[in-house]
Amino acid sequence: MHVFSQEIEHAWPGVTYHKVSAPFRKPRWINQLWFSTATWWATRRGFDVVHSHENTWHGDVQTVHVLPVKYNLFRARTGWRLMSRWIKVVTSPRLLVYLGLERLRYAASHGLQVVVTSESLRSIMASTYPGCREMVSVITPGITMPELPVTKLRRSRAREQLGLPTAGACLLFVANDYRKKGLEILLQALAQLPSDVMLAVVGNSSHISEFRAQAEALRLAERVFFLGPLKDVGLAYEASNCLVHPTLEDTFAMVVLEAMAHGLPVVVSGLKYCGISGLLTHGVNALILDDPKDVSHLTHVLEQLLGHQALQDQLVRGAIDFAENYQWREIALKQEAIYFSVVEAKNAASAL
Repeated sequence: MHVFSQEIEHAWPGVTYHKVSAPFRKPRWINQLWFSTATWWATRRGFDVVHSHENTWHGDVQTVHVLPVKYNLFRARTGWRLMSRWIKVVTSPRLLVYLGLERLRYAASHGLQVVVTSESLRSIMASTYPGCREMVSVITPGITMPELPVTKLRRSRAREQLGLPTAGACLLFVANDYRKKGLEILLQALAQLPSDVMLAVVGNSSHISEFRAQAEALRLAERVFFLGPLKDVGLAYEASNCLVHPTLEDTFAMVVLEAMAHGLPVVVSGLKYCGISGLLTHGVNALILDDPKDVSHLTHVLEQLLGHQALQDQLVRGAIDFAENYQWREIALKQEAIYFSVVEAKNAASAL
């Protein structure tokens, strides 16, 4: 196995790493074009299967984690709104490159396999690029189950390590894009909860100043703890009482699965907004929000959860049972089957 990347932060035994140069870090679209060209040149021969997680035109297996650019640009647009969007595209080298790479990426070809992270993303891919409909498979992300259960002592120690108060209920929010994942709504809901309820925010430090100002405006400065990016997010899961993920857009939501593996009750946006919710059952293994923008409803859901131990216990059991079905060893076997199907298709084509 060989990995081609512009940033390499680990060294897995048996894997050969190739660092791809990055002479054009900005603008990002030029770097994307450079990376696609450089990796195509490096992998054009000598490999049985080329697996891409990036917007590149080459790759026998294309794993998709995000909504297609085409879908984001043109969905629900007709008439003048559609025409104005096309004008924007044809006058933007950035958008033309992204759309061009994406079109080549999903062009129907013999043996191509497109892997998406959720059924909701499969439907979007099928409607956006109908030509690859028959090539799409769903393989979710996976997890490694941590040591369970998370005892009160472990929770207390985790809070001490993170600088959180050891008393009181702690809600957890984990994201890199605070806006898209719904932190503003969560802060408004927190302002209506009892004063002993705190919030730990993990993720992109570039958003902290903006949202710290929002917390201060809501008089929550002493109840919201911005922890920034953590190397070990598991510590934050251990320190918290539940994960709140009122996302406005997520093709899967890995943080939800990780939190469930740690035995955390989760509050998460519904299927319209979050792919993993299509696999969850409200009240059994999660609390699902029909509208993550509804502050009063989110507040009510959190009050219910924090005020009823029986509900918490049910969600803890349901979360662990759910997560155990998505461990990496099972996910790896599904991915391996995709690789074998690619090799088989190539062999069949070469035999013709």
